[in-house]
Amino acid sequence: MAKKPKKQQQSGGTPATVALTSAGLDFTVHAYDHDPAHPSYGEEAAEAMGVSPDRVFKTLVADVDGALTVAVVPVSGSLDLKALAAAVGGKRATMADPTLAERTTGYVRGGISPLGQRKKLPTVLDDSAKAHETICVSAGRRGLEVELAPADLAKLTGAVLAPIGRG
Repeated sequence: MAKKPKKQQQSGGTPATVALTSAGLDFTVHAYDHDPAHPSYGEEAAEAMGVSPDRVFKTLVADVDGALTVAVVPVSGSLDLKALAAAVGGKRATMADPTLAERTTGYVRGGISPLGQRKKLPTVLDDSAKAHETICVSAGRRGLEVELAPADLAKLTGAVLAPIGRG
């Protein structure tokens, strides 16, 4: 599935798709039926879309020295909290309280997108994203993903690329 994404004009889309459309970036929206019983939102998305879990990235919110920070890592691995802290010049990172993450981003857990968040947070994208022409991230709700170039995601979110994922 390494095809070039096409621009999707969204009317009344999610804040993520609205942000992409407003920025004039190319992207493809993928919708699938979300199964609430599935143990992993990201793995479910990869399976439903028939995409390698290395190309589907999950959006996690962490607390780095008291500041909320967004980490975007492949669903095939996990987040290295020490590496995340180092990537933003911090000392210590822990996972953010889920309720605080939802309230701050404007999205529900399992549907948090790095794009179009209520409050712009520092963002770190795992540097493995550079190995792919396109990656998929949440489009802002469970069962909805957006496929785009990693460079476009980094540009729109102001993300730094760093090795923050663990395989």
